[in-house]
Amino acid sequence: MRRLILNGTRGVVARCRDFTAEALADWGWIPPEGEEAERRVEDVLLMVSEVVTNACLHAGGPEELVLRHAHGRLRVEVADASPEHPRAQAPRSPGLPGGHGLMVLDRLAGDWGTEDKGPGRVGKVVWLEVSRPSRPPWRRPGAGPA
Repeated sequence: MRRLILNGTRGVVARCRDFTAEALADWGWIPPEGEEAERRVEDVLLMVSEVVTNACLHAGGPEELVLRHAHGRLRVEVADASPEHPRAQAPRSPGLPGGHGLMVLDRLAGDWGTEDKGPGRVGKVVWLEVSRPSRPPWRRPGAGPA
């Protein structure tokens, strides 16, 4: 598990992307082992950007980014101080800026949702989960570079 405490909105999206990329490298997702794995890493970084940006735009900024990794699954959690949970908006043209964050999560995350922080705490956590792509079948774990 990795935890990044956050304060404010300036530079926070890039900081969270860098933090996530470093964790993915430590957990063996980077460097990717093929095109599918590369797309998955890019998807994770995009989703982190979207969730953190939403916290900046609609909740006064994120307070914390938590990454949990186990058994090839990654869970990303972004906590903020707003009790308002995100709501899907009416579909918009993909060519128009803004309003696409939840559609990105719907499309790329294995699962996602929101939950209240818990008793006595104001705010929410927006979370998403993705699984790591399988290793290519021609490469055994621990076999070294192909």
